Amino acid sequence: MTVSDRKFSIALLFDGKGGARELSDDEVARWSEADGLLWVDIDQGDKKARDWLLRDSGIRRQVSSILLAGETRPRSLIEQDGLLVIVRGINMNPGAVPDDMVAVRIWLEKNRIITSLRREVLSIRDVRDALVDGKGPKTAGEFLVELTGRLSVRIEAAVENIEQLIEELDAKLTAGDIESVRAQLGIVRRQAAAIRRHLSPQRDALDRMARATTGVLSDKEVFNLREEGDQLTRHIEDLDLARENALVTQEELMNKVAQEQNSRMYLLSVVAAIFLPLTFASGVLGMNVAGLPGTVNPNGFLVSAGVMLFLAVAMLVYFKYKRWI
Repeated sequence: MTVSDRKFSIALLFDGKGGARELSDDEVARWSEADGLLWVDIDQGDKKARDWLLRDSGIRRQVSSILLAGETRPRSLIEQDGLLVIVRGINMNPGAVPDDMVAVRIWLEKNRIITSLRREVLSIRDVRDALVDGKGPKTAGEFLVELTGRLSVRIEAAVENIEQLIEELDAKLTAGDIESVRAQLGIVRRQAAAIRRHLSPQRDALDRMARATTGVLSDKEVFNLREEGDQLTRHIEDLDLARENALVTQEELMNKVAQEQNSRMYLLSVVAAIFLPLTFASGVLGMNVAGLPGTVNPNGFLVSAGVMLFLAVAMLVYFKYKRWI
């Protein structure tokens, strides 16, 4: 059977010592709780995997429907003897943007874990590789703690990247690169807002799990989940600070743009003020009526040009005296 013919993206049986072995689809079908902790990961786009979850997994229809839902926010629910958890992580797939966060839907029982994905999540792959290497989680609770921890590490990297980008934009703005700052600042602010939107309910979901009265999580695992919740709180605070810094940068950008516009308008006003008396003089001397002085004098043009030059110099001296220029 090829990989494409399988129902499950991942099918592992934990050995309770940090390792796991691969199972075939038939072995998954024959699995029982006495065999040990089972982890299966399904691709929502695979019809055979969806059919197994809905018909053969033994999970309540309400839970399986949530595991197959399209878009959903981070949350956690207690259902009978299991935990339903939905968390989000940074989309690290090629061509993706950081704020396009991917959802991981998890069903946890004492002896079974089911994860459901629409897109690949690198943290899921990391946990799988750790189990294959014999350095992974030993229980369902440890699996949840390790997965949320790996998601948090990538979230932290994305938050630090946003903070660094804002610092770089501040430096560019100081250097006068207004166009570059204007083009990138809005993108950074949208990324921060999108990530922040999912982190707050995710923190609440972890906190709710840490207070859940279920046999899936041990006291140590509950403590570790609380620590992960504290980490998310710190990321949220960092994002809030980054958004405030971005707002300050935007205000400075608007001030610089307004200052440049005012400088240009001021220069145009000075030029207009200088040429106003010259325009008046040329208008008077250019009237096509009899009796204008200098019309028959061969030096009339030179006299007129001298008068206008005198007016221009007088205006410049006056502006200088007033410290307007």
